[in-house]
Amino acid sequence: MCGRYTFTRTTDAGAVVYPEGISINANPRYNIAPTQYAPVIPMDDPLHTYYFRWGLIPHWAKDVSIGIKMINARAETLGEKPAFREPLRRSRCLVPADGFYEWKKTASGKQPYRITLQPESVFSFAGISDEWVSPEGNRIFSFSIITTEPNELMADIHDRMPVILSGEAEKKWLDPRTDVSEVITLLKPYNPFRMKAYPVSPQVGNVRADHAGLIQPYAPPALLF
Repeated sequence: MCGRYTFTRTTDAGAVVYPEGISINANPRYNIAPTQYAPVIPMDDPLHTYYFRWGLIPHWAKDVSIGIKMINARAETLGEKPAFREPLRRSRCLVPADGFYEWKKTASGKQPYRITLQPESVFSFAGISDEWVSPEGNRIFSFSIITTEPNELMADIHDRMPVILSGEAEKKWLDPRTDVSEVITLLKPYNPFRMKAYPVSPQVGNVRADHAGLIQPYAPPALLF
């Protein structure tokens, strides 16, 4: 799964990586967590970024609480789940990031790792979104990050990983003319030789923590010898 991620790059970095030179205006975030709002690039307006809530709330949901259970969507069952099937067709999105966290089970407990591209740069998670309207008429736009089986790098840390898109894959994902059968083929593990992982502070587990120290390499006590 993907339960925390980062987006610390400047606007200029975002403009280089995204289709059509999209510029992303966002403050650095070192620990984006579920239910928080984060920038996304939606399928119906791919030249701009918007802030959506992380944790998909289907348009038919009774309340927002379902969103915490839908921070991720499995690539293998996207076309089967009622909450994901329609968003896959009509409201795909890109989720800008420059790293994500995952917890590895060790003899001394769970150790968080930060995973980035190599060299480090901005990239996109494949996402889907939906619009929910409350009984009071309030509109909430939300998103889910799609996950897939792990590549060789991630398999040592966790049994899932988020789908990372770049270049032409980003454009195809956002293009409404791309057939669903074709976008499904984009949902595969990223090249492990273009990624790196390193241990970070356990402070990442605190949703209130959001500072640059979280992305610094950390030497767990068990490794200090």
